[in-house]
Amino acid sequence: MGPGWFGGCRSRRGRCSDQVDKISIGFVHLNGCSSGPLPLITYDTLLAELPLRPQRWLVTGVAGFIGSHLLESLLKLDQTVVGLDDFSTGHATNLDQVREAVRAGQWQRFDLIEGDIRELATCRRVCTGVDYVLHQAALGSVPRSIEDPLTTNAANIDGFLNMLVAARDARVQRFVYAASSSTYGDHPELPKVEEVIGRPLSPYAVTKYVNELYAEVFDRCYGVESVGLRYFNVFGPRQDPNGAYAAVIPCWIAALIRGEPVYINGDGETSRDFCYVDNAVQANLLAALQPGSDAAHEVYNVAVGERTTLLELFDAIRQALVAYYPAVQGAEPRFREPRPGDVRHSQASIDKARERLGYAPRYRIADGLREAIAWYIGHVG
Repeated sequence: MGPGWFGGCRSRRGRCSDQVDKISIGFVHLNGCSSGPLPLITYDTLLAELPLRPQRWLVTGVAGFIGSHLLESLLKLDQTVVGLDDFSTGHATNLDQVREAVRAGQWQRFDLIEGDIRELATCRRVCTGVDYVLHQAALGSVPRSIEDPLTTNAANIDGFLNMLVAARDARVQRFVYAASSSTYGDHPELPKVEEVIGRPLSPYAVTKYVNELYAEVFDRCYGVESVGLRYFNVFGPRQDPNGAYAAVIPCWIAALIRGEPVYINGDGETSRDFCYVDNAVQANLLAALQPGSDAAHEVYNVAVGERTTLLELFDAIRQALVAYYPAVQGAEPRFREPRPGDVRHSQASIDKARERLGYAPRYRIADGLREAIAWYIGHVG
């Protein structure tokens, strides 16, 4: 495997490769190692050029919410994808929907392997021959981690370490992984900047911070080129609205459609930076393919950079649903005690991702809600 698809310098153990590869990407030629910063690849250029140079990708957690969106985007770009999932939280129906959304020939480029990231042999198998890893597999949810820290640790730390070892040994070009805004913990500063974090407030937050530490150590010790993406409340179609650990947006949409109560933990003034899933897909592809050391070896916020309170969110969802379900107009939320481990306010600075990855979110919360609600109307019974 030579240098990354967009060219530039690919290093191992901190040394610059002597191999020089001249690759045309439509608007610039990148010749081996550059002494200065490389030009940023725009997302539009990436989408135009990637189908011309198919790569082999691994998406872990491929049957999950974000994983299935990554799979759909990659297949539509004529990429070859290996998917790994143990279906503990992912759903086969998500993959069925991807299959319906892509062409038959594109679906043939997908190889699904059912397995667990807690098994090193499985991780080695799926990493073989892979160019880029998009590691999404994890056991999410702050409340679940508080109830069962052992299982959360096993999936999110042991499994993550297995994936790093397998990626190192397979010499993948870049390892992109799902980090979390929970890493900011109790630090009160807004907006959140990547270099300043507080103390973690849940076992889940601990595991995601340990992921970042391990990625940094594998970079220093083994030259594994990694990028962490701190997701801020990602939402969109295929996010599961059911179960004790359902995220707030799908949970509330489904409850209103079904005529069930909507519960707000706390007084409703808690705020979050809600990020539509297409923005997360963009961040993953740019993180994998943006050339140069300025992009790699870093952690980035993936968000919109805006703050929405839970009361504002409830009103936005209610108003978007009224045209389809008029009775929703009179719905009011019910309030209960705040959840342990939840932070009061969360808002991201996306300056670093914008400057180093070329990240430019295309969906604000209102745009994303329209897309998500259209999907839930067709899929919530």
